[in-house]
Amino acid sequence: MISSINLDSAISNYAVFGNPISHSKSPLIHSLFAKQTGITLKYQAIKVPTGEFNEYITTFAQQNGKGLNVTVPFKGDAFSTCTTLTERAKLSASVNTIWFGEQNQIFGDTTDGKGLLNDLTVNQGLALKQKSILVLGAGGSVRAILEPLCEQKPSKIVIANRTVSKAEELVNIFSHCADIQASSYDDLTDLNQSFDLIINGTSLSLTGQLPNIPPSAINHNTSCYDLMYSDKDTIFMTWAKEQGAINVMDGLGMLVEQAAEAFLIWHDVLPETKPIIEFIRNESN
Repeated sequence: MISSINLDSAISNYAVFGNPISHSKSPLIHSLFAKQTGITLKYQAIKVPTGEFNEYITTFAQQNGKGLNVTVPFKGDAFSTCTTLTERAKLSASVNTIWFGEQNQIFGDTTDGKGLLNDLTVNQGLALKQKSILVLGAGGSVRAILEPLCEQKPSKIVIANRTVSKAEELVNIFSHCADIQASSYDDLTDLNQSFDLIINGTSLSLTGQLPNIPPSAINHNTSCYDLMYSDKDTIFMTWAKEQGAINVMDGLGMLVEQAAEAFLIWHDVLPETKPIIEFIRNESN
């Protein structure tokens, strides 16, 4: 139970909730942010049993818990639990950052989309205006990144998913802000078109599987981004390199950038992310 976790009432407690959680790099990232900014805190990874999210979040708040990150499979639970949501959290129907108010409010936001955008446009130097973007998958991770992508005014966004109806649901939600289309993987082959940017928003890389997309989607100017982070190239990254993509990236930058946005919400200080990304990358090699 969470009551047995060693929370220190003398300092501010932060944590990431998930299941599984032992692989999480959030404690390392936030400890590095804290050292960089001179902020004292305790941050830990907490494995939450399925069905007990509400109990854990309540107890955490009672034990001087100040803020939470939320990862799979609880971003939907967090969305339902929060009493006050930011507009981007409402649009994405997802919460990955929580903080608590003095009147027992539970505030929720999602920083995933901003984290991805910061990595793409600042760290990677990609300009997305009038670019064609292919997004693979139509789950919660994709929904969380679509609004900031639309704000960059790409020429179009195609969402490809095995179940086209799920992609069409996202098109209905975001069609007001961009030229956005739904597609099956088979239709991508018929389309016979390449894209400027391909984002793998599926979880298939975790199981060593590749989305069924045609090589014609990549040309010599295509950048490819896997939202998953791994110490080695994911299968999607390997495939993209084999097809001749000019730039192939994993999700480490997004992971650190979304954490930095959460850190800003909690502490009103935005840490420098590039040294942290480089540190983690070097540590993994």
